[in-house]
Amino acid sequence: MDIRQLRYFVRIVEGGSLSQASRELNVAQPALSQQVARLEEAVGRPLLHRTSRGVVPTEGGLALYHHALFVLRQFDQTLAVARRDGGLLHGMVSVGLPATTVSALGLALVRRVRRRHPGILLNVVEGMSGHIARLAAQGQLDLAVLFGTDAAPDMTVEPLMEEELFLILGTGGAILPAETSAVTIAELAQVPLILPTGAHGLRKRIDAEFERRGLSPRVVAEIDSLALVMTCVHDGLGGTIKPTGAVMQEGERGRRLRLLPIADARLRRRNYLYRLPPERLTSVAAVVADELKAAVAELIAERVWSGFAPLDPVPQDAGAP
Repeated sequence: MDIRQLRYFVRIVEGGSLSQASRELNVAQPALSQQVARLEEAVGRPLLHRTSRGVVPTEGGLALYHHALFVLRQFDQTLAVARRDGGLLHGMVSVGLPATTVSALGLALVRRVRRRHPGILLNVVEGMSGHIARLAAQGQLDLAVLFGTDAAPDMTVEPLMEEELFLILGTGGAILPAETSAVTIAELAQVPLILPTGAHGLRKRIDAEFERRGLSPRVVAEIDSLALVMTCVHDGLGGTIKPTGAVMQEGERGRRLRLLPIADARLRRRNYLYRLPPERLTSVAAVVADELKAAVAELIAERVWSGFAPLDPVPQDAGAP
């Protein structure tokens, strides 16, 4: 078993087929099949189930896949240490950020790392929180920002920040009068809303607040794409409930939106920083974690963000994602 075989195997599992991995790796498919056969011979059991649609890992294959991710990360970090130039940190760090967090924090984090640690290659993975949680739980990320404390049991978790949720509307007065400056939950129940699907923590948080009042949100569309949600809101198709981060890039696109606070409910979302456990966390990933926390503190202190606050070390309502 060697590093090349592990890299091939990881790519095959992630691609779901030998043909896909062959194209991505620019390696002939028979050669990949031969490498998998050698791995299976070394392990002494099948690692992949072959189907008409591609391949899926066996139980042993899945275990090897997760361990291979760790081994490859450590191998790459070992090379990075050997290549240090005058003490300059080198290495790649994968950071998973939900879409609203990317809008609020992504640029500041990339700028900070590029300015202070130009040898670090930052790999930012954007997705819905459920997707980021799955990647984190599978060990594919060094760091992640998520909205609950139990998304990836093998990672360490610390409080990061708290976000206030707002009703976001287009600038017209078709849904609510232009002079409206805040809404109650009862008024919000009459607003056509575009929300994420029920599997996401934000949706569960919103639904729970309505249920406490014996109300139901008036959902007109369920969309798991921040870009599409904000386009629909801008076009007046409905409103949405999100933190300020959702609109921080809209002004740069020439879009103007209204943010209305919710007057009679403390709708907040807690953010937590996940990182690999100390024995698996690389030195460069630890540096990026510190830079991420510093970027958050700086943006809050300088009031670049509204509706954001530092999160207490001991959460008082950790059950509310």
